[in-house]
Amino acid sequence: MKQLLLTSLLLICNIMYAQQPIILNVWPNGAPNTNEMNRQEENGPLYVAEPTLEIYPASHPNGLSIVACPGGGYGHLAMDHEGRDMAAWFNNQGITYAVLTYRMPNGHNDVPLSDAQQAIRLMREHAAEWKITKVGIMGSSAGGHLATTAATHFTDAATRPDFQILFYPVVTMDPSYTHMGSHNALLGKQPDKATEDLFSNEKQVTPQTPPAFLLHSSDDKAVPVANSVNYYLALVKNGVPASLHTYPVGGHGWGYRESFPYKRQWTGELEQWLRKLE
Repeated sequence: MKQLLLTSLLLICNIMYAQQPIILNVWPNGAPNTNEMNRQEENGPLYVAEPTLEIYPASHPNGLSIVACPGGGYGHLAMDHEGRDMAAWFNNQGITYAVLTYRMPNGHNDVPLSDAQQAIRLMREHAAEWKITKVGIMGSSAGGHLATTAATHFTDAATRPDFQILFYPVVTMDPSYTHMGSHNALLGKQPDKATEDLFSNEKQVTPQTPPAFLLHSSDDKAVPVANSVNYYLALVKNGVPASLHTYPVGGHGWGYRESFPYKRQWTGELEQWLRKLE
């Protein structure tokens, strides 16, 4: 009972401590592409017509910032436990944190990446205002695929993240061990092999890929841990600093939830890793 009360108090404090976000339209002058979804639903992120970026500036910034891409199989967005719920925790470390409401592909696989790249640009445009020196990309599950795509498919210095944080990410589009829901939503049910390879981000790692911190449960039945392991091995092969943390149990989709038995471990490990980036 005491532990439950303490946990509840900590959650309340975290919620109270988080600042109200600054909300920016990702494409104020209109996006350069379309997913042909033109209606917006407040309670159904599947229909995101206007992508937005919710920014929580740190009160005492240390220079780091993160753009978070919630998961949802490229069909919806888990905005809370894989997004907004982490704002206070990152802010407490001096990190300016942003949650991206990105558009679903709906047959247009370039759309989510373009939103993520524009979000990185927006953070850098406000670097002086929010005292930012580095912009990282973070993603969970299918949001992890979007994050690894941003980390391996950047086009210039403005769109290259400085680091990446990946929670149980979908990394590959290889049908033998991808998450087929994400695969089909992004590429369709019968994409050609070249397209599958292009979006299999373990195959797109180069020495210019940014440093990575990966978290995964060994018993994840939705997104096999091989997604993280193979991405980690590709990073190491290319000389990219990488830290892989796997936990024996926990399944999939735990995010910032208290129910995950290794929450104290991953938060401590990630906090230490982030300090070395300052």
